[in-house]
Amino acid sequence: MDTPVALVPALRDNYVALLHSPNGRNVAIIDPSEADPVKRFLEERDLQPVAIFNTHHHPDHVGGNRELQKAYDLPVYGAAEDRDRIPGLTHPMYDGDRVTPPGLDRVGILWDIPGHTRTHTAFLFPEDELVFAGDTLFVAGCGRLFEGSAEQMETSLSRLAGLPDSTQVYCGHEYTVKNLEFALAVEPDNGEIAEKLQWAREKRRKEEPTLPSTIGAEKRTNPFLRVREPAVREAAGGRGAADSDPVSVFAALRDWKDRF
Repeated sequence: MDTPVALVPALRDNYVALLHSPNGRNVAIIDPSEADPVKRFLEERDLQPVAIFNTHHHPDHVGGNRELQKAYDLPVYGAAEDRDRIPGLTHPMYDGDRVTPPGLDRVGILWDIPGHTRTHTAFLFPEDELVFAGDTLFVAGCGRLFEGSAEQMETSLSRLAGLPDSTQVYCGHEYTVKNLEFALAVEPDNGEIAEKLQWAREKRRKEEPTLPSTIGAEKRTNPFLRVREPAVREAAGGRGAADSDPVSVFAALRDWKDRF
């Protein structure tokens, strides 16, 4: 297969990611918002699930846990702090812990990346150059601040931005077109944003996903990873940000995007 990741559309705009083992048949399920589309996908392709990974506790990321766990007797990996909020959690984990489900034959690492929620994680697979970022980092955007702070989210995004540029980024939702429209409002002279927006609109016209992105592409087009760039700082300054403070720039951008 060209990529070890398959995407299953769910709910209105969610993606459930399936990470294949090297043999192709075994898969880990990342953030199953609902069970039925996943079960159909598995059955149609004769795939064997071996684990569930949850990035955070929101129902549109854990709603299928119980049914899938019951159907396939699956371990569930997620943050220890969310043991009371992630249904069926069997493997509570902490920042830096390794993820090694039997049968997957890929080694992941859990990262704490709070901000969207007070406890939010990414599953990083360095050897495969993959990161599953949940609702922290979107294509050209980031998650809303429901439980965390601007400082937490800016720190989490900076951590993700430190990954190699070639790292493929998978997120939980198809928000790319709207995010790029906002990014272009922030940086109207950024030609790469304009080009990517045109590309994303064409992908969605064909009902194709705009995932994955890469860390390198996000650093060039995502305003929330560009809070130290002069053009972004200037745009955020017009919204009340302190020019020299990345957290203030981020907070101004996030407030702007919430009303965009």
